[in-house]
Amino acid sequence: MTEIELSERLRSWLSQDNERMRALELVLQCAQVHSMPQWCIAAGFVRNLVWDKLHGFDRQPLNDIDLIYYCPLDTRPERDRAIEAYLRAGAPELPWSVKNQARMHIKNQDNPYQSTQDAMCYWPEQETAVAVYFEHMPNTVSSAVDNLHLIAPFGLTSLFALQLTHNPKRALAVFEQRIAAKNWLKQYPRLTLADEAISSICVRALRSGF
Repeated sequence: MTEIELSERLRSWLSQDNERMRALELVLQCAQVHSMPQWCIAAGFVRNLVWDKLHGFDRQPLNDIDLIYYCPLDTRPERDRAIEAYLRAGAPELPWSVKNQARMHIKNQDNPYQSTQDAMCYWPEQETAVAVYFEHMPNTVSSAVDNLHLIAPFGLTSLFALQLTHNPKRALAVFEQRIAAKNWLKQYPRLTLADEAISSICVRALRSGF
């Protein structure tokens, strides 16, 4: 399938997921209150939906909702906590996490990021660097699909191919540690590692959980 076809499929899956759509609508409301430039919900919010669908799993519970935005004019952590408080008031059962990407380069020891998408280009595995946002509040199911916009700096092909690809902008050890910590290879047995630098011994260890 082409990238356009994959995008259409993913937007359709997102529009059919009531909990994810509710989260997106709440964040859009929050953005209007708190002014969050370039906001989107990223990482497992999108990635895990694809993996669940391709594995034929029932929808898994959302274990985190990574809301990211880019505001270099106010990088105070207190701002993120205020946004989280707003979201928890609207949906306390959802696992919100809010990070202004205009300051995350400090933690990661990178040069300053220039945008939300630029920040995503530094994430350890390429398939995690995928996000979605609403531009306007949808009125109907069909308009919901049209209003869903994706950000995927590395494309969607490897995500739909069930691959995990090391981002060379991050140390390979960080990539391996995240795979082990997240337990992805056991949770999603059809995943494959695209990086040839990871030995078959390491792969077996990651799949076994040791």
